[in-house]
Amino acid sequence: PYYVDLNQNLFLQASLHSSDTKLLVFVDTCVASPDPNNFKTGTYELIRTGCIKDPTYSSYYSPQSTAARFAFNAFSFLSRYPAVYLQCQLVVCRFRDYSSRCYQGCVSRFRRNTDS
Repeated sequence: PYYVDLNQNLFLQASLHSSDTKLLVFVDTCVASPDPNNFKTGTYELIRTGCIKDPTYSSYYSPQSTAARFAFNAFSFLSRYPAVYLQCQLVVCRFRDYSSRCYQGCVSRFRRNTDS
């Protein structure tokens, strides 16, 4: 566990350890939950499909493409839960493959109107 005060900035880094130096790490989705076994219901989205959902979420430059750095303000799930758990999905792509998911950024999916 990592203990922080409410509203304190929490800085994180996700790193890929590989001998291949031509890889890139991209934070696709991060979801917080008061239950470490349930990230489907009663959760809070920080980022989803590359789209920032929490206004305190920020990504930071990393000198290594195999590391993704980001931060957000620590929060609580009301006063009933003593801890918040974080689950993130990362994408690994070839460095400078501009057609890959890593270079698409925010992907919002729109539903088609079936009337037309």
